[in-house]
Amino acid sequence: MTDLEIIVALSHEFGSEDYVKGGGGNTSVKNEETLWVKPSGTTLGGLTVDTFVAMNRDKINELYNVETPAVAAEREELVKNLMADAVENDAGRPSVEAPLHNVFEAKYVVHTHPALVNGLTCAKGGEAACRKLFPEALWVEYIDPGYTLCMEVRKRIEQYKSDKGQEPALLVLQNHGIFISADTPDEIRKLYTHFMDTLKAEYNATGVSQTMEVAEAAGDKDVTEQLNTLLGDDAAFTACSSLFNVAPGPITPDHLVYSKAFPYNGNLDAPGVEAYKTERGYAPKVVIAGECVYGLGNSQKNADLALELAQDGALVMQLTEAFGGINYMTDAQREFIENWEVESYRSKQVG
Repeated sequence: MTDLEIIVALSHEFGSEDYVKGGGGNTSVKNEETLWVKPSGTTLGGLTVDTFVAMNRDKINELYNVETPAVAAEREELVKNLMADAVENDAGRPSVEAPLHNVFEAKYVVHTHPALVNGLTCAKGGEAACRKLFPEALWVEYIDPGYTLCMEVRKRIEQYKSDKGQEPALLVLQNHGIFISADTPDEIRKLYTHFMDTLKAEYNATGVSQTMEVAEAAGDKDVTEQLNTLLGDDAAFTACSSLFNVAPGPITPDHLVYSKAFPYNGNLDAPGVEAYKTERGYAPKVVIAGECVYGLGNSQKNADLALELAQDGALVMQLTEAFGGINYMTDAQREFIENWEVESYRSKQVG
């Protein structure tokens, strides 16, 4: 198999619902001159050898030394343009994490957001537990994704290499997910198996269930009509399930992109909805009404993802009990994601 065929196989393997939801996660393979990385907003399971974005590594390396504006929006625009200039084919816009993938010396990098992992990364005691369970891992506190995260992780990796003589194969990001890197596909699989099996054993030892039973539901026709009347195109399509413990706050960037930070749990009337929109700055993606939870969207896929990510968030919240309970993102962290053009672009790739 070629290198691209291998990373496609890894992308499909780790693109299952056990590891990512929607367009979450990203993968890459590199040689000395070129980085091939997943396009932004696409699914790991849908990647082929022709869909990876080829990027000039020398041009990516220029980013690490460029002087960037202090204003976040201006900085991110500059970085986006620099990365676009590094693209060598017509495969689309590269993943925002491309510069971070480029930092790793290892040939293959697979970044995912499994609920089992985020039960650790989103927990109040996550860092301490990570150091105990995975002493070889590099834990990084929450940092805004993209350029800021890349530059800080780059420094941390250099320090790790100075201290231990090699780069970390396991990078664990608070309220985000995990990066695993290696020079062979078998080593990627071995590292993932070790990480996931260790977490499963810890959940078993603490008596925390790794599953959450949620039944499908037809929904109330009157409620869906009411949602459509109140929210228009934002609720043109709905997905529905029985009640579950919807997370009442922001958990990870992916949850923010697909299901927003806060569910709507008030009266289904115009004053209540308008008050929510005024406070949050957007229409709700998840609504709790009657005996059901509804995912809303301007397409069925969009609505399905809203509900799926809300259920994933509820599972993550449940799993964090093994490590001291849920640690929500701060308002500043949430607002960066909500206002970031990159994530707006990614959410629009959902059909």
